[in-house]
Amino acid sequence: MSDTAAGLLQVGFLILCLAVVYRPLGGYMARTYESGKDLRVERGLYKLFGVDARADQTWAVYGRSLIAFSAASLVLLFLLQRLQHWLPLSLGLPSVPNGIAFNTAASFVTNTNWQSYSPEATMGHLVQFAGLAVQNFVSAAVGMTVVIALIRGFTRSKTDRVGNFWVDLTRTLLRILLPMAVIGGLALVAMGVVQNFSGGHEVTSVVGQTQTIPGGPVASQEVIKELGTNGGGFYNANSAHPFENPNGLSNLFEIFLLLVIPVCMTRTFGLMVKDKRQGYAILGVMGTIWAAFTFSATFFETRGAGTATQAAGAAMEGKETRFGEWASALFASSTTGTSTGAVNSAHDSFTPLGGGTALFHMMLGEVTPGGTGSGLYGMLVLAILAVFVAGLMVGRTPEYLKKKITAREMKLVALYILTTPTIVLVGTSIAMGLASARVSIFNTDSPHGFSEVLYAFTSAGNNNGSAFGGLSANTPFFNTALGIAMLLGRFVPILFVLALAGSLARQQPVPVTQGTLPTHKALFVTLLVGTVLIVTGLTYFPALTLGPLAEGL
Repeated sequence: MSDTAAGLLQVGFLILCLAVVYRPLGGYMARTYESGKDLRVERGLYKLFGVDARADQTWAVYGRSLIAFSAASLVLLFLLQRLQHWLPLSLGLPSVPNGIAFNTAASFVTNTNWQSYSPEATMGHLVQFAGLAVQNFVSAAVGMTVVIALIRGFTRSKTDRVGNFWVDLTRTLLRILLPMAVIGGLALVAMGVVQNFSGGHEVTSVVGQTQTIPGGPVASQEVIKELGTNGGGFYNANSAHPFENPNGLSNLFEIFLLLVIPVCMTRTFGLMVKDKRQGYAILGVMGTIWAAFTFSATFFETRGAGTATQAAGAAMEGKETRFGEWASALFASSTTGTSTGAVNSAHDSFTPLGGGTALFHMMLGEVTPGGTGSGLYGMLVLAILAVFVAGLMVGRTPEYLKKKITAREMKLVALYILTTPTIVLVGTSIAMGLASARVSIFNTDSPHGFSEVLYAFTSAGNNNGSAFGGLSANTPFFNTALGIAMLLGRFVPILFVLALAGSLARQQPVPVTQGTLPTHKALFVTLLVGTVLIVTGLTYFPALTLGPLAEGL
């Protein structure tokens, strides 16, 4: 079988698997959030922490609860790293330095999972599974609670309540993420992913030298790393490491895991707004853009760039031979489109335009299909912008899901859209303007060096976590600057989304008329695709011309 046939077969099988679980999982998540009943264990937790499960919150209280929970998580994870040398299962590793501890705490709490260190040489088993893996669960759950609050903003009327953060968080963890992680973790172990508490495995290299490769609770972290669109690996090589991703089957399964919740949440959205066609329309936009970027990345990597790569038949530098260029490009497109940040190949070694494709995909705002929850609420914000643009063209007050889009909603949408580009471009500008920051760039005499910095701040600001390896980011400047970018890029947009949910919930639904734009048809899907691409293109095109486009041309 040719590489092309094998590549097309795995893409088709991936789409088939997602289609099979789309209806049952999407429906199950909708029932989870709409249910009026609490599980016994949930009632016990509410009683323990003093939560009134029947008391809905305003968007402001919901937001304060979310920020307080995340702030406590940030402090606890920071302290866990700093106290590592006194903790069991530390493997004799020292306390994590302040800069890395802050950057890592900010990274995992914000669902970014940027890693400027070598995990197996820095973190002991306890920090890995009790600190990092726990945050993989709760940070993913936080994103899912936010989009549920926004959906309630569309479905409720004449109220200032958008739900209860603590109830949404608990249900997400206990009813969705934990059961799926247990099943997925067992599947990964069956495929060969390591799961133990070993301090290391002695192996002999091809040249006869011995090396100790640490073991650990890898599968349990790997499954939620992908399922929660987190991305932080147990090993420095991430999903290119054979202990995390041993073969082609595990590779395809991990891609499935990182796509499954964001894709199926469009079904949840359609069911909760009582119009499944709306969910299909949003899925159509996400799928169209994801397919375009997957095709582009595969084309640039299989075609190669330059005499050497074309003679070799493809750009295989930085890729695992057990995956090849098709599986590497598919993983890269999926991970940069979902805010996961996991990698099974070195994005820094992609062709200039192949790496630029991954970079531009992140710049779309991680909405194709995006992170758990964050992808859907980002796309819904862009959908509001699209209906506003359509309303301007016909001279009519825009409406979306029977709610008028007034000046207040558009101000919140504008602030949401401008936040991440501001973080990315200002951060990149500061880094390029400081001599102390430029010394971290490996390729100082080419546009690729600028691309490395731009990629780093794009990854941090969009809460992705992947990186171009040529940037030495473990420095005081980058640990601090990228940590701040992650925190701002995560929580400032969330507050705007929650404020938007509150504003929509207070409105009275308006009746559908002949002048209402149908937001479930191909015309709207096309308009929304154009909005996503044009808004991003106008924002980032000047920066892209200085980096990947200049290098590729």
